[in-house]
Amino acid sequence: MSMTQQAAPAVTAPPAPGPKDTDGRTARRPLALRLLARPEVGVFLGAVAVFVFFLVAAPAVRDGSSMANILYQSSTIGIMALPVALLMIGGEFDLSSGVAVITSALTASMISYQLTMNVWAGVIAALVTSLAIGLFNGWMLVKTGLPSFLVTLGTFLILQGVNLAVTKLITGNVATDDISDMDGFDQAKAIFASSFDVGGVQVKITVVWWLLFAALATWVLLRTKYGNWIFAVGGNKESARAVGVPVTFTKISLFMLVGFGAWFVGMHQLFSFNTVQSGEGVGQELIYIAAAVIGGCLLTGGYGSAIGPVFGAFMFGMVQQGIVYAGWNPDWFKAFLGVMLLGATLINLWVRRTATRR
Repeated sequence: MSMTQQAAPAVTAPPAPGPKDTDGRTARRPLALRLLARPEVGVFLGAVAVFVFFLVAAPAVRDGSSMANILYQSSTIGIMALPVALLMIGGEFDLSSGVAVITSALTASMISYQLTMNVWAGVIAALVTSLAIGLFNGWMLVKTGLPSFLVTLGTFLILQGVNLAVTKLITGNVATDDISDMDGFDQAKAIFASSFDVGGVQVKITVVWWLLFAALATWVLLRTKYGNWIFAVGGNKESARAVGVPVTFTKISLFMLVGFGAWFVGMHQLFSFNTVQSGEGVGQELIYIAAAVIGGCLLTGGYGSAIGPVFGAFMFGMVQQGIVYAGWNPDWFKAFLGVMLLGATLINLWVRRTATRR
């Protein structure tokens, strides 16, 4: 019986591993360029520079109580700069945020005092009012298609007039009455305007709230579906709508977040000073927007972070108090802010161009 032999297939050893071919799309970018691509890098470097400058120019800044005061000033700006930054990443901005803070404080004060109610009734009424203002801004924007500049400019003028007129009508003065002896005041003050001791230095509770809100906003932007929606509607809302992003909900909710921030800062002001001046708040909206822009947010939307505005607000607080501690004329404050805004914008532009350069 014959047998047929079959040749066994030759086994070829695998080639020795060598360097992989990469192109511009697959090559891993250097760590330095990846860091520069982060929107908060430029403002972080600027904040360090400003901090070092005032450490040298104003020795009083080195004192613990001085630094606590700087952090407090930064926190009152930073709490509002966070939702304003999220709104800007979503492609919009709010010119009514400054006077909305005063509207919130006036509402809580007058409802509590004039109706002789527990101050928490006024606090809750102020929250509803602030959220309603944000809802109105967002609803007008999405229903009319008008630019947020026009919508919120109109709200700014309305609130400014209402703040003054209603306060004069109800109290007969441009300021509200003192509510420090009313029921619930001490409990509300503990939440919104208290201080605690750290190594013999009094630190305001707003610093803690500021950092907690920043951590929460960062988590929302980077780890949640809602954060993806914010970037999507800011980049291109029509494309976002085409892939199922709820553009209307996202835009309105961002304006309501600004309303929440206005409520919180308004409550802090009320329970810090016990009374509210109805004409305040004008111009603060530009400070909040500038802190967000310095923090790396673009006016065109779709780009930014929550950490950047933290450093932006710190720069504002550092300059505001540093000028005082250095013994300089405080009238130069706005000039410094203008220089900071332009400088930070140019740095952010350079950072983004460097990060995207192959």
